[in-house]
Amino acid sequence: MTSEIGLIDSKLNMVKSVYQSMVTEEEPQFTVNSFEGIDLLIIDEIDHLKLQNLEQLLDIYDQNDIAIIFIGMPGIEKRLSRYPQLYSRIGFAHEFDRLSKDETHHLLTYKWQELGLPIKLEDFSDYEALASIIKITNGNFRLIQRLFSQIERILEINQLTSITTEVVEAARDSLVIGIK
Repeated sequence: MTSEIGLIDSKLNMVKSVYQSMVTEEEPQFTVNSFEGIDLLIIDEIDHLKLQNLEQLLDIYDQNDIAIIFIGMPGIEKRLSRYPQLYSRIGFAHEFDRLSKDETHHLLTYKWQELGLPIKLEDFSDYEALASIIKITNGNFRLIQRLFSQIERILEINQLTSITTEVVEAARDSLVIGIK
């Protein structure tokens, strides 16, 4: 396992050095400890990792002063509890709920602005599009992100300057999100 940690370490060192050289426009500087200067690792899709990978993360955690955030599907905490060496190092688990209507509304207002579009709720077209997005996504943050990626693509392809219900429907149709 130590050799696998070394492989992870060298890959991280390479990525970090190339990134730093791009930012500073200097030659890449490789270090002995590639975790030097890294305070936090965020690992998504943790539920897809095997025990061997989890043990590697445990070694990285033990050998370095790094905080680690695991992101996974509901129920991952129960799976991790089967590995006491790893589970004993978990500070807390948090399950995110769906966004409330107010949170969703706030996020959608931000997404509109991110696209450089004004949102006017007194304009029936904007209100209708907003309501349609809320209904389709039901407060699912990831789905809102995916839907807006498609909305942006549709606006760009069709050279449109406003989000309408038709744009939202076309974006929804291009996603696999279940029954309409």
